[in-house]
Amino acid sequence: MPLVLVRNDITKMKVDAIVNAAQPTLLGGGGVDGAIHAAAGPELLEECRTLGGCQRGQAKMTKGYRLPCKYVIHTVGPVYEDGHHGEEQVLRSCYRASLALAKERGLHTVAFPLISAGVYGYPKDEALRVAVDAISGFLLEADGEEMTVSLVVFSPTPFLLSKKLFPDVHEYIDDHYVDTHYDACASRMRQAQFKAQTGEFAPRPMGAAPTASANAAAGAYSTLKRLLGQIDESFTQMLLRKIDEKGMTDAECYKKANIDRKLFSKIRGDVHYKPSKATALAFAIALELPLDETVDMLAKAGYAFSPASKFDVIVEYFIRKGNYNVFEINEALFAFDQSLLGA
Repeated sequence: MPLVLVRNDITKMKVDAIVNAAQPTLLGGGGVDGAIHAAAGPELLEECRTLGGCQRGQAKMTKGYRLPCKYVIHTVGPVYEDGHHGEEQVLRSCYRASLALAKERGLHTVAFPLISAGVYGYPKDEALRVAVDAISGFLLEADGEEMTVSLVVFSPTPFLLSKKLFPDVHEYIDDHYVDTHYDACASRMRQAQFKAQTGEFAPRPMGAAPTASANAAAGAYSTLKRLLGQIDESFTQMLLRKIDEKGMTDAECYKKANIDRKLFSKIRGDVHYKPSKATALAFAIALELPLDETVDMLAKAGYAFSPASKFDVIVEYFIRKGNYNVFEINEALFAFDQSLLGA
């Protein structure tokens, strides 16, 4: 998955490079900066002394020393005033400059903290949106070797802002998940109780004529056999057909789906490939399929939407709203502690 949102300590990330939200002097500080210097050891500070500092929005690289990563990319974010002094432009530049430097050095895995969201005062909800937008934009535009980028959050506390970030999603979940889930469970319990009371589960004596329910079951079985016999298109075949129908290239599709090229090649090469539900939905989002076609694509992979799944309800909300940006959907899923779309 090219862009991953994770909760972790960035100094523990085993990647090619981690990004340090640094001071302009590059000589260490508090927060993430201090934690990275402490974990890397004094050698990091010694190398930083040779770099002559760094301007805001730019990036410089050092070795990782005692960190589990090979390199540290140092970038200096904006100090937030009121949002009207070019803060967003500088913040976007931090992400793009860091990624450009990583690409130039041939790095494949990079982990970012949420830049400027600590002592520099950038509102965390806005900082998250800028980070996701800047990173996903870079990845979609990138040519050649692919890169996997992790956006690392040390504590889940900032993202208890989900009501602020996605109030409309909260409302949709309340309307379509909680009530529906309760009603469905209650309905199943009532049906089971009724059948038990009426003896519908009792075995039919030998030689007795089939009951109406038995006849209905036989009819349903016959219908199921007929439907199974009509299955002639696999998930892979449907995916490739939809890509052609949309006039997309393979690369356009798997990048929009937040899927890496290796997995896409594996799917393309196996007509009977069974993807995860998150992968199947990611492709449906990339292809901008309406809800009925998304349901069909899920069925080809052996899945279905469920009102008892908060993950499903959130994805369904975005499809109904016509928002097919997989990175924005993942931002919402992350805020609600759900798994992400993609591989």
